[in-house]
Amino acid sequence: MCARVHNLVQHGITNLCVIGGDGSLTGANLFREEWSGLLAELVQQGLIDEDAVQRYSALHIVGMVGSIDNDFCGTDMTIGTDSALHRIIEVVDAIMDAHAVRSVYLALVSALACGADWVLIPEMPPEDGWEEKMCEKLSANRAGMKRLNIIIVAEGAIDRNNKPITTDHVKNLVVRCLGFDTRVTILGHVQRGGTPSAFDRILASRMGVEAVLALLETTANTPACVVSLCGNQAVRLPLMECVQMTQEVQKAMDEKRFEEAVRLRGRSFENNLRTYKLLAHRKPESELPHSNFNVAVLNVGAPAAGMNAAVRSAVRVGISEGHKMFAVNDGFEGFYKGQIREIKWGDVGGWTGQGGSLLGTKRTLPAKHIGKIAEQMRKYNINALLVIGGFETWLFPRLSFNPASIPFRVLSPRPLPFAYSSLPMATPSSSSPLKPWLCPALQAYLGIMELLAARGTYEELCVPMVMVPATVSNNVPGSDLSIGADTALNAITDALECLLQLYDARTTYEEFCIPLCMLPATISNNVPGTDLSIGADTALNAIVETCDRIKQSASGTKRRVFIIETMGGYCGYLASVGGLAAGADAAYIYEEPFDIRDLQANVEHLTEKMKTSIQRGLVLRNENCNENYTTDFIYQLYSEEGRGVFDSRKNVLGHMQQGGAPSPFDRNFGTKISAKAMQWISKKLKESYRQGRVFANTEDSACLLGMRRRALVFQPVVQLKEETDFVHRIPKEQWWLKLRPLMKILAKYKTSYDVSDSGQLEHVVCNRTKELDTTSAI
Repeated sequence: MCARVHNLVQHGITNLCVIGGDGSLTGANLFREEWSGLLAELVQQGLIDEDAVQRYSALHIVGMVGSIDNDFCGTDMTIGTDSALHRIIEVVDAIMDAHAVRSVYLALVSALACGADWVLIPEMPPEDGWEEKMCEKLSANRAGMKRLNIIIVAEGAIDRNNKPITTDHVKNLVVRCLGFDTRVTILGHVQRGGTPSAFDRILASRMGVEAVLALLETTANTPACVVSLCGNQAVRLPLMECVQMTQEVQKAMDEKRFEEAVRLRGRSFENNLRTYKLLAHRKPESELPHSNFNVAVLNVGAPAAGMNAAVRSAVRVGISEGHKMFAVNDGFEGFYKGQIREIKWGDVGGWTGQGGSLLGTKRTLPAKHIGKIAEQMRKYNINALLVIGGFETWLFPRLSFNPASIPFRVLSPRPLPFAYSSLPMATPSSSSPLKPWLCPALQAYLGIMELLAARGTYEELCVPMVMVPATVSNNVPGSDLSIGADTALNAITDALECLLQLYDARTTYEEFCIPLCMLPATISNNVPGTDLSIGADTALNAIVETCDRIKQSASGTKRRVFIIETMGGYCGYLASVGGLAAGADAAYIYEEPFDIRDLQANVEHLTEKMKTSIQRGLVLRNENCNENYTTDFIYQLYSEEGRGVFDSRKNVLGHMQQGGAPSPFDRNFGTKISAKAMQWISKKLKESYRQGRVFANTEDSACLLGMRRRALVFQPVVQLKEETDFVHRIPKEQWWLKLRPLMKILAKYKTSYDVSDSGQLEHVVCNRTKELDTTSAI
């Protein structure tokens, strides 16, 4: 031990960032506590002097939890867990049999992610007689036309008498009682292998930055801390408090206090277990409540992986609450056409792992068919609506053309010089050419002004002239409206409408005075009111996997730069976070304007990089980052400026980002927020039921459920208008923009990092308040 201390002192190291599980972190803290004594031993041995003891008197430690087990109390997610879940789900999706999984958390969450029929974990041993109940459920599922059954057994699973439950025991039980052909797959170290997922790459990067900041802020009296994840926010917790609580879990299990063990594991684990029980085990009809409420669920907008998991969760939770559930096919287009059907518990079996939208989804907005939709709601007596989709799912009311809102409804010709006086520009003349950047309508306007000015020279121009304003920008002086502006507004509202259109229709149709809830589901992750959207993680993994393969290709050919175009509309989330996860050299996005000088600096940076041992480059570009600096333009610029140093290639990922099976994160995120939304709907239905009918017309009865930093929060959609850039379909503030400097730092650019949002040291007991339902961790 003294040799290790001497080695650190020789190199002037007194700050350690330790990555590992509870054993490694506990050992690191013990090393910290013994530091002074070990320095004294080195003085006695004559290896260091008293001056060195004073200089290196304190050892500061910050821990990051790296473990696939995710069994460390105080954090929602540990580095490595999401990647292990990817390995498990890949295997389960491929073979669908009985499986042994190493970690309790991995077993529970993978069961939730694949819709397993039964899961066995040590923290919650099954009740006596579980064998018979399990066989009854497997048999019932087969009778319901389910061809396969999945049983997941955690390593260390036990019954109430502390008797081990092994996969062989489960297999023999199924074969003996049911005669089903059964196979056992023990995943073992497969769960530790493979490339890290996008989530783990981002999590590790964020935690690493937070650990360094924590070390820089330490003093002699600062206790050793561990950097944790709470919801979507990094926090710092005292290391030994977390270790002690982790040890309390095992102590509670040894003493058969299983419910206490589950509570000590944290709210994320507790929520996962509660959700699994709710969705996997259907109560008999006689035990179900009867609410007499009808709830409809539909998808809107572009498909996003995880939508089906959200629908499955909504249907089953709704049935458990006693509601009759209805599925609407093809969004609001199907709604007004009457494509509505009752959907049962078994109808959504196996939906969790399916990509796309099995209900069908369209971008059709409700406003044009609001009367027909109201008629269908009367026909089916719909009492609540759950809408799953992206920016298309909610609208800004009254953005569409409304003649009553025009301040002057009399069309009156106005002399051009009078209107021109309101333009903040110099009067054009024959010697001042039109600005090429002016919109066509203003070019037409100034064109007529130039013709007017030329009348003194050319009599041919002394004829009546009139201009009709036609521009989507609606920026022509002298006119309140321009031809084309309303069409543009409708195009904009195509991206936002639906939920707020329904909210706005309440004044006309009482059928919409019901609880309305939206779940954000879009790969673009551009919905106001939430840090994360269903489908974004799957798209990120598609981008990262493609970039990994492209980088591998570039490594073989040497001196090659790839320009990759991602989707996302005007939101740069996929390009920025994907670039950070893939190790990109640059990522161009709309939210961070750039010009030719920035492009030149990037080319020069890559030119210098080609002189190092890493002779490859990766550049990501959001599809709408700049209308002039297109992917083709950047590709041609890099090709020309890099001639003789590197060559360039381009790749447009396109709709492959929308496809594929949902990632474990999206499956579980969609499942849990949908379950929470249905519970909210049930509560609102009870609150708004008066005199034999449901009537809800308050702002808080039309909400979006989103992840905001540490918690899932229901937010009235009308209150989100102030947070939204409607023209570009993005929130005005986006949390991930603070990660962009980190990508530049890792690409070896000189830049600064914003530390204003860094965590503060908290206590474990304060980290889990009852009001917060954290779920960023899967």
